[in-house]
Amino acid sequence: MALKIPYNTKYFSSRSKYGAKKTIVDGKKFDSKWEAERYGQLKAMEKAGFVKKLQLQQTFKIYVNDMLICKYIADFVYEKETPDGDVEEVVEDTKGFETQEFKLKKKLMKALYNIDIYVNKKKNKFSC
Repeated sequence: MALKIPYNTKYFSSRSKYGAKKTIVDGKKFDSKWEAERYGQLKAMEKAGFVKKLQLQQTFKIYVNDMLICKYIADFVYEKETPDGDVEEVVEDTKGFETQEFKLKKKLMKALYNIDIYVNKKKNKFSC
């Protein structure tokens, strides 16, 4: 007869689908360590004057024929100066892995609103 051990969340914590660990920085909750790290980089760049108007978790509603299809929530939206002196808005997402859903939303944002999403990927420490 096998001994049956009940599942206890105290000993077996659930992990996210892609292994991301939620992190809190400056009282703000981030979905992954990489996103929190990127936030720190952008805050430093904002303090130095390289980026302006840093916003977190900005929502874009994607409509087709006046029908709400989905929402895209950008990790970061900010303004930066281009080499020719113009100011451009950057919509950035931090990813460890690009899902099919994200790829579709990225294409919809480009097709409907002409917004290119800058994907900032975490570099794998084991890659050459």
